[in-house]
Amino acid sequence: MRLVRAALVCCAVPLALTAQQRVADSASWNDVPTLRLIDRAIARRAAQLADTGLVDYAAQAHGYLTFLAQVGDGFPDPPKVMKTDELAVEVYWRAPDQSKQRIVGRRDTLLLPTDIQYHRDHLAIIQNNFPSIIRLGDGDEVRDVPHPLSPAGRRSYDFAISDSLMIRTNDREFDVVMVSVRPRDDRQPRAVGAVYIDRETATVVRMAFSFTRAALRDKYLEDVSVVLENGLVDGRFWLPRRQEIEIRRSGSWLDFPTRGIIRGRWEICCVRTNAGLASMLFAGPEVVHAPSADLRSYPFTGAILDRLPADVRAATDDDVRAVQETARELVRAQSLARVRATNPAVRSISDIARVNRVEGLALGGGIRRMLGAGLSANLRGRYGTANRRWSGALELAWRRADGTNAWLRALDDHADAGDEAEVSGVRNSLAAQEFGTDYTDPYRERVASFGAGRAVADGWRWSVALERRQERALAVHATPATGRYEPTIAAEALQGWRLGVAARRASLALGAATVDAQLAIFTERIRLDAGARTGQAGWIGRASVGVEGSWPAWRGTLVARTIAGGVAGGFSPPLQRLVRLGGPVTGPGFAYHQFAGRAALSQRVEWQRRVPFIPLSFGRFGKVPSTLTWATFATGLWIDTHGEPAQGWHAAMGIAAMALFDQLRVDVARGVRDGRWTFGVDFARSLWPIL
Repeated sequence: MRLVRAALVCCAVPLALTAQQRVADSASWNDVPTLRLIDRAIARRAAQLADTGLVDYAAQAHGYLTFLAQVGDGFPDPPKVMKTDELAVEVYWRAPDQSKQRIVGRRDTLLLPTDIQYHRDHLAIIQNNFPSIIRLGDGDEVRDVPHPLSPAGRRSYDFAISDSLMIRTNDREFDVVMVSVRPRDDRQPRAVGAVYIDRETATVVRMAFSFTRAALRDKYLEDVSVVLENGLVDGRFWLPRRQEIEIRRSGSWLDFPTRGIIRGRWEICCVRTNAGLASMLFAGPEVVHAPSADLRSYPFTGAILDRLPADVRAATDDDVRAVQETARELVRAQSLARVRATNPAVRSISDIARVNRVEGLALGGGIRRMLGAGLSANLRGRYGTANRRWSGALELAWRRADGTNAWLRALDDHADAGDEAEVSGVRNSLAAQEFGTDYTDPYRERVASFGAGRAVADGWRWSVALERRQERALAVHATPATGRYEPTIAAEALQGWRLGVAARRASLALGAATVDAQLAIFTERIRLDAGARTGQAGWIGRASVGVEGSWPAWRGTLVARTIAGGVAGGFSPPLQRLVRLGGPVTGPGFAYHQFAGRAALSQRVEWQRRVPFIPLSFGRFGKVPSTLTWATFATGLWIDTHGEPAQGWHAAMGIAAMALFDQLRVDVARGVRDGRWTFGVDFARSLWPIL
């Protein structure tokens, strides 16, 4: 997938936007006061474009170009910074439409391997203020659209006064009106967003907009958002002061949702008008670079990541989101409505090939048919070469533009008795095949379910599902290369109904700390179908919770993870319903699922710190930083086994090292009581969903 780059927004003294007054205006679209203001603004822009008082200007710009990535269904986690460039630029303009920009300083940092390259025009500041059309760069990503404040725009858009606020630039205040803009025909290439107009002079002070689906050339583009702020220079000219561009591109790796985000921030300062710029200055390409030695020697201050604006790491910039969420939802809705295609569909490497003690080598795949209107039909299957049987699922799903979804699903597959995965799928397959170590407790489940989910306030995402289920034990059929497999869990045969609720909140900011949380609760009526308890029936309730937080501490980062669960019911729960701990995540230094009981708690505290390391080169994918992350950790476990020997508290301690952009982790741990030495090598947990 070709990843495009975006830039814009930057330096010096930004336009201080202080909302001293925000007046919610319920005026309707295209009412008389709004259209009068729009007509004044159109006339004012025409006069500014015809003004011969501005012959040329020179300025300086400072900016950041950042590439971020998100993965996962619904993109629950904030984007991860993969690459950041910091740039210093000399900016020149000469009437009527000549522009020149010279990059005089550039440095970058690579946080994850990528061969991302910037488009030349995305390194440029927008200087023409879009006379009659809005054109971004060379028009590779977005088709030209009419400017809302042009004669053609007046006929193409609806307008409504939304807010009034006071802004301050230098020593002056301006009473600014925010006017929302929407296309009259959203099937055409158009802008969507808002313009900020000085009430007294009808001058455009600021623009914030996105685009309709028809304006986006690439089907994988989610949206392109632009914020332009102007500042008053010499008491007469409104010239670029601050700019932002964000390009979001979605796709899928296998069938696992991925998103690439390119954010540009520029601040422009030190403007000199009518500087007498020579015409030969504008010869050649619009954007040029100083010699490489000069770029590297530019006197940037501080570390690039320390200077990077904090909101660059957020899911989206609040300033952009405030006026463009409607446009984004419109684009998403149009994309869902128009897609009709059949594609391969697998969520991870382990969906293609895996090894475990039941199936041996299992090969699988899937297919998805997009039906339009947000509907899709999904089929996946897998064949085990050792047990010689098929597993799979059939699903009819629906998704709305805002992320609300629903599904009907039928499956016959393997489930795991653990609440938390202890290792990645790839590591488990290698360990199972070569050493007979299988970090799963599988049992067979046959399920017919209906469910729905939606995002609610404060970043929480909820889902609810009603299921009819049957469960059976599975037997070991495979043989590893060395060693031997442990028996599978003695799951009890049962059938029944289940009603479950799940919630997740990713990356809640609490001061300097970041917290992730997830919760799952279900209640079910089950009947046992085999063994001494055949015919027994009753209600069981079960809950599990996971919370992870991190915050700066002692020149490093302190990470705390809590995992807890419990089960209650009118009769003794089947073995597959017990809470299980033990393994690299829930109990390092202990055997896999060594502990099982009605209630359990795992509390882990880890202190991480960067230390020097040997830099490595990945060629065009960049260099590994000359540091790695060193960690020391301690884990406390509590298990309720109703008085059996394992009852009570257990502890473990260990050390870890994370290298290769923190994507590879090596652990050594020791359980203090009833424990052992354990050693593990695995990928970062953020990669597990695709492994």
